[in-house]
Amino acid sequence: VQLQASGGGLVQEGGSLRLSCAHSGRSFSPYALGWFRQAPGMEREFVAAIDYEAVVTRYSDSVKGRFTITRDNLKNTITLQMNVLKPEDTAVYYCASGPTTESIKGGRVNSWGQGTQVTVSS
Repeated sequence: VQLQASGGGLVQEGGSLRLSCAHSGRSFSPYALGWFRQAPGMEREFVAAIDYEAVVTRYSDSVKGRFTITRDNLKNTITLQMNVLKPEDTAVYYCASGPTTESIKGGRVNSWGQGTQVTVSS
């Protein structure tokens, strides 16, 4: 599975951004998709994940209630709507695929996309 992320940028604190990830390629079974982020000097951390049917979603505690992950299998894309952004949300954001949302949350990822920079100014 190939993944291509886009939509990052610079936004002021309290603002919003929407990230998109286009996915393509063959898989023998339905797969979940998700987002991670990595701030300078920090480890990559889980942000959100969504299952193939777009029924199950998971979020990290730090973004729950502010970020929303959605999936459109007809367009082969997922989006991450980020609202009420904070300076601590500044990071490179990566999309990822894995067997389930639980596996992605646990860091068991099959494919990574390239990162897109999100910068939140205070």
